[in-house]
Amino acid sequence: MPVIGILRSIWTYPVKSLACVALDETEIGEGGIPGDRARALIVGDGHARVGKSYRGKENNMLHTTDSIDRARALAAAKAVRVELHEDQPHYFDAAPISLIFDRWLDEASLLVGYALEPLRFRPNLFARAVPDFRDNEATLVGAHLSIGEVTLEVREPIERCVTPTYDLQTGESDPNVLRAIAQYRANCLGIYCDVLRPGRVGLGDKIRLSP
Repeated sequence: MPVIGILRSIWTYPVKSLACVALDETEIGEGGIPGDRARALIVGDGHARVGKSYRGKENNMLHTTDSIDRARALAAAKAVRVELHEDQPHYFDAAPISLIFDRWLDEASLLVGYALEPLRFRPNLFARAVPDFRDNEATLVGAHLSIGEVTLEVREPIERCVTPTYDLQTGESDPNVLRAIAQYRANCLGIYCDVLRPGRVGLGDKIRLSP
């Protein structure tokens, strides 16, 4: 099986839309990384999403903190009341695992004109592609990727919303980020994956493309 990349970062997000926790290694089960997006802030009142999760789309500052109290205060500043919920296994947008190769991020960075940080896109896995890696997100759909003990199946490219436009420290939005991705990358960056074989992965693991 050809090697297409090396795993460089592992991130989990204990509370949906809040800041990440970096890991050196982790188990990945059929439902993803244990504890990933296991909790969420649910809108109580003050917003049209009553009963649904309060996300970066609704508040550009949520990703700058890992504090639930701070997140509540950020919501309150917009007259929104939120409650912490943990009554379902995961609060995923679509799939258990998301992955980005640096080559794709570099393409987007060139379009925007400055280096985009991978955490703007909130992946679970970030990988350095080998020099001859030429696949884009669409060409990998249906492929099997082996990382450490884990086998993933690529479900679909990740369509992007406004959240990656937010600066990681200030929350300031740069609309050019989403505009460039929409115009030149079919509004996609990264891939959603399902877990075919659970197991353990760690930084430095090779990513192999199964035949």
